[in-house]
Amino acid sequence: MQLTTLDWIVIALYGLTALAIGLRFARRAGSGADEFFLSGRKLPWWLLGTSMVATTFSTDTPNLIADFVRGGGVAQNWSWWAFLITGMCTVFFYARLWRRSGALTDIEFYELRYSGRAAAFLRGFRAIYLGVFYNVMIIATVTLAATKIGGVLLGLDPLTTVLIAGTVTMIYSATSGLWGVVVTDLVLFVVAMIGSVAAAVFALRQPEVGGLAGLVSHPDLQSAMNFFPDFSDWSVAAGIFIIPIAVQWWSAWYPGAEPGGGGYVAQRMLAAKNEKESMKATLWFNIAHYGLRPWPWIIVALCSMLVYPELSDIQARFPDLDPGLVGNDLAYPAMLVFLPAGLLGLVVASLAAAYMSTISTQLNWGSSYVVSDFYRRFVNPAASDRQLVTMGRLSTVGLMVLGALIALQLDTAGQGFQILLQIGAGTGLIFLLRWFWYRVNVWSELAGMTISFLVAVYFAWMHTGLGFAPLPAWTQLVIGVAVTTVGWLGVTFLTSPADSETLQGFYDKIRPMGRGWRRVVDVGDGPSEAGSITAAFLAWFLGCVLVYAALFGTGYLLYGQMVSAVVALAISASAGVWLFRLLPKLGYSD
Repeated sequence: MQLTTLDWIVIALYGLTALAIGLRFARRAGSGADEFFLSGRKLPWWLLGTSMVATTFSTDTPNLIADFVRGGGVAQNWSWWAFLITGMCTVFFYARLWRRSGALTDIEFYELRYSGRAAAFLRGFRAIYLGVFYNVMIIATVTLAATKIGGVLLGLDPLTTVLIAGTVTMIYSATSGLWGVVVTDLVLFVVAMIGSVAAAVFALRQPEVGGLAGLVSHPDLQSAMNFFPDFSDWSVAAGIFIIPIAVQWWSAWYPGAEPGGGGYVAQRMLAAKNEKESMKATLWFNIAHYGLRPWPWIIVALCSMLVYPELSDIQARFPDLDPGLVGNDLAYPAMLVFLPAGLLGLVVASLAAAYMSTISTQLNWGSSYVVSDFYRRFVNPAASDRQLVTMGRLSTVGLMVLGALIALQLDTAGQGFQILLQIGAGTGLIFLLRWFWYRVNVWSELAGMTISFLVAVYFAWMHTGLGFAPLPAWTQLVIGVAVTTVGWLGVTFLTSPADSETLQGFYDKIRPMGRGWRRVVDVGDGPSEAGSITAAFLAWFLGCVLVYAALFGTGYLLYGQMVSAVVALAISASAGVWLFRLLPKLGYSD
């Protein structure tokens, strides 16, 4: 592919806009750690929520959707659609709790909730484990997608793509802090959505597709377009739908969909003006992420099945591309070659925007762990704001370099998704219960983290090496969840909870709903929890109905099934009205 002068002008305008925003907030970000990592806790819900959405729209996201659709049909998306249940749980149960904690990072939670040296160790270890090792894996999968897009659209080799994309994003992230990240995310989200819709429109115009009518009526795609898997085939249905809905959403820790909130989602909640803004930000994120965005990607993926039925067709279209990069996830960038001049530049800019929004967030979030929860906590407790910001910028550079090196070792987006999912299998229940059950302790967390990691290592590198037959990904997930859950629960009951002073202080500060604390704390010492727990459960249910009905209603509309579309969209609207009326009963403070 050769970009025209018009394409390069469009890309340059995008780059200058992002650079201008970054420079605009550079001085503000450098004024202190609270500004650099949390924007002074002054951000409104719409900016925070859009920033979360932009972060989850990465260069690897449409590639991953293409991988899913080409491999298992539209129904394969339940692998991530199921995480909506987690997201809505965070909205109505955990967003307010995170904002009340007043922490700089979610890792700081450990020394609020647990006591002793073990809590301090867990905080420091988790900061390095998540902020460095886990985070660079995320950066690597996103950068992998960038190398494939660079190879298809620009003819760049992976190393050149990594050097250009990584360096630009690294400099931008180290300069602007969270203020620059979230404000730029607003622009990046708009550009990225325009680009994804444009890609879908021109994919439908290909002769092999024949427009939207030709796509939905094509006999080769009928089974692939189903929203749900074929339940007569248990092994397929279990992996695609049953396990994600029954097990995965509450048990697996995955970036952007952490049970109980965490990572950059927690960072955004902590940066909100107040509890209500924190809730509204996460609610908007879940509506936009699951209900508004998927269909342009899905349409492109379905079109690719007609334009490039086999992987050999992709290889033939791009003969100079490294064969090791050719997988189903490459189908999305391979469909972009049909875009006209100018619009191709816009789509390339949108993919660059998606890359920058995700990587800049990951770098800022990971750096906050390294600086606040490791460097300031254990290395230099007396560090000045200037020193903390300097360390934040240095750690940003280090994280980007590590992520880029790992990216050059991966092959497909689906590979990275499964590795991340397996590493966190079984730990999710800990993150849900630790706010409401006093019995969860520091050893519960250490056991869950260690066991899940060892199980993931076993399945990734040892299982087949010992002569066992490979297991489906969903079977590995279930085994990982079972082993990890039994392990951490056993450790929990064999060890003591945090000391009474720590538990009382945590309850007084956080004021969690429910009766799980009454046996160990004096509930009369702190303000009582406002709002109804029954209303919170109902809001959780309505939120899920609203988004799933909107998602399927849009799909039915595209498929030309008008009656089903009207019914689904009516259900979504009704759930939205009911939810809006219910919100005052949840008792959020301003």
